[in-house]
Amino acid sequence: MTDIERKFCVAPMMDWTDRHCRFFLRLMSRRAWLYTEMVTTGAIIHGDRERHLRFHPGEHPVALQLGGSEPEDLARCAEIGTAYGYDEINLNCGCPSDRVQEGRFGACLMKEPERVAAAVAAMRRATHLPVTVKTRIGVDESEDYVFLKQFIETVAAAGCTIFVVHARKAWLKGLSPKENREIPPLQYEVVHRLKREFPQLTIVLNGGLKTLDACADQMQELDGVMLGREVYENPYLMSQVDSRIYGEPAVELTRPAVIEALLDYVDRELAAGAHLNHISRHILGLFRGQPGGRAFRRVISQNATRPGAGSDVIRAALAEVEAATLRPAA
Repeated sequence: MTDIERKFCVAPMMDWTDRHCRFFLRLMSRRAWLYTEMVTTGAIIHGDRERHLRFHPGEHPVALQLGGSEPEDLARCAEIGTAYGYDEINLNCGCPSDRVQEGRFGACLMKEPERVAAAVAAMRRATHLPVTVKTRIGVDESEDYVFLKQFIETVAAAGCTIFVVHARKAWLKGLSPKENREIPPLQYEVVHRLKREFPQLTIVLNGGLKTLDACADQMQELDGVMLGREVYENPYLMSQVDSRIYGEPAVELTRPAVIEALLDYVDRELAAGAHLNHISRHILGLFRGQPGGRAFRRVISQNATRPGAGSDVIRAALAEVEAATLRPAA
């Protein structure tokens, strides 16, 4: 398989994979590819660019996902993202939300492969970084394999060699974004067929994967996998990625050690004006299913939003876990 660096990716997730989340996940995996939330071209060109694009150097490798449809704007944003130090520029052709459709981008772009190709070509002229595309297997009634194959062929001809494919179609009307992640059936075999017919392309599978065993199974036929919600809800899964997926020596990294490693970052960010809950909301699932896990979440949820809340809240939550671990079984 080609491009082993993308064997394991964490999906771009709106309102979730911000810079605090990515820093936290990076503590547990050196090799996984991380993605920003989708950032629209308008937000970068006309909005608070620093808020949308800054990230910690420790996040590498990290990709910037763009939402947009105008080649000139996307090229400008690719150039800006390159200057910020990102490792990849990714174009969103898979998001089905109404707001995205109104901007004529996201999943609806699958119906305009020539426009996507033009955007990819423009971005490639503007950056030396890999320009990649995240897409679905189909949209609305257009779910036959020929439709997907023509889309991939057209975009690949413009120079895109890396595709992240969510193995579900997208319904632009009638389903919410959440329902679009759950109701359309997964069709992994369609993505496998893509790889067989386009062996020269890097094909990364997204959708429905929950375990590293399932990821390893998929990589028998594909170049990589991308997980979203499972990583967010069960982040400690990341601690095994480098050994299980990349074959590196296993490192014993306990959950408390992850918290200890995060605390210096928390203190620096708070000193710079960040609010604790903007960071701590991403770590609530770290002790899922573990003794003291509920108390850990409760202490943080009840205290992180209070004015002046500091890293002592996280330390208190960790103390609940340690106390539960030492408590004799009933």
